Amino acid sequence: MRKVGAPDFIIFFTMITLLGLGVMMVFSATSIRAYADYGDSFYFLKKQFLWSVIGIGAMVFFMTIDYKFYKQFAQLGLLVSLGLLLAVLFMGKVVGGSQRWLGFGMLNIQPSEVVKLAMVFYMARYLAVKQYKLDKFKGLVPPLTILGLTCGLILAQPDLGTAVTIAGTVMIMFVAAGIHYKYLGSLAGVGLLGVVYLIFSAPYRKERLLAFLDPWSDPLDSGFHIIQSLYALGSGGLFGVGIGQSRQKFFYLPEPGTDFIYAIIGEELGFLGTMLVVALFFLFAWRGLRIALEAPDLFGSFLAVGITTMVTMQAVINIAVVTGSMPVTGITLPFISYGGSSLVIMLSSVGVLLNISRYTK
Repeated sequence: MRKVGAPDFIIFFTMITLLGLGVMMVFSATSIRAYADYGDSFYFLKKQFLWSVIGIGAMVFFMTIDYKFYKQFAQLGLLVSLGLLLAVLFMGKVVGGSQRWLGFGMLNIQPSEVVKLAMVFYMARYLAVKQYKLDKFKGLVPPLTILGLTCGLILAQPDLGTAVTIAGTVMIMFVAAGIHYKYLGSLAGVGLLGVVYLIFSAPYRKERLLAFLDPWSDPLDSGFHIIQSLYALGSGGLFGVGIGQSRQKFFYLPEPGTDFIYAIIGEELGFLGTMLVVALFFLFAWRGLRIALEAPDLFGSFLAVGITTMVTMQAVINIAVVTGSMPVTGITLPFISYGGSSLVIMLSSVGVLLNISRYTK
């Protein structure tokens, strides 16, 4: 029987700090809208706090179960999550022009968030069992087929940001598994061409690309998001205007509590606040990869790589969008943005990572 140690304290501390900051900033960013729409400034805060408690419970649950237990259910979990993605296309709720939600009474879930973790489990299992086949292209056909099907269903919603996050996570897991460089280069090239095609095949994505290159060419439409985001970041200066003192949240900045909450952090907490967030995610990535290197088996190692990459890559994409470093795409900031499905899945993922850390050498 394997010896079980204490979970990684730095990962736990980082996650709790980001979560606490997120609850505070969700309240600050959404209080005006909450009062205007629901007559209750605490409306979104109460929901975020509830989801945080549920998420922490899920994290503790997953932290106590041996991660090897999930290996036998990896394929089933992915199959169920793909079924949920398919169901979204037929009975999903349309929010903001995208059909991403499934409603079960008062509960709404976003299957694309579930499939992120399911894909990491599946790929970790496949790479651990079939790693010896990765030196031949036929060994990549099964996981690439699954990846293509998953991303295709997500793009049909449409949700390019999540599809890119999943594809990027899988690619990093391939690198960790020792995929031959010629296959890695080919896959990267095909992926890049695919993204270019998707951008220019949809008018709204093309507009976002053009707005990224020159947001002032259309400041009231396609360039509005990034201009208002940069206003918020620029207004914060070094130390910020103070918690709760944001001006951009007064219906200037779209989605201040979700996709663009990092801009509110920059406005209220300044450059130092934004750098604190970056430092915390850097710390998370460092400890996550260290856990992967010290995991007792290949499944645990690939699982740790996948979870760490999934969280970090989503954070990088969100921050890049908010700072105008890449075109706008709808993706939240892990542990900080408002949202139930994303928060619970992310905290559950951290629970699995913490469990792996308990068995590290």
